[in-house]
Amino acid sequence: MKVLGRDKLMKFTRKHASAKSALDAWFSETELSEWNTSQDIKDRYCSASFLADNRVIFNIKGNNYRLVVKVRYQKGIVVVEWVGTHADYEKKCF
Repeated sequence: MKVLGRDKLMKFTRKHASAKSALDAWFSETELSEWNTSQDIKDRYCSASFLADNRVIFNIKGNNYRLVVKVRYQKGIVVVEWVGTHADYEKKCF
């Protein structure tokens, strides 16, 4: 998959260094993946949650952080929409 929005991940890890290794691992693994359906994601990330419009929420580092992406399955693209703490996620309306 081609991952767009790495700059958002890097900016976030400057403030939350404890998330860096987990987000780097997610990024690397996602780039090597080929997701054709939501089941491909669920097979690897059983805690992933799925929203309308092909949006996926990943729990990062033991659910301390949340990552929201939009997946364009046919084009092989994952767009990082938002990354934040679990507490910040609870305040947002996705």
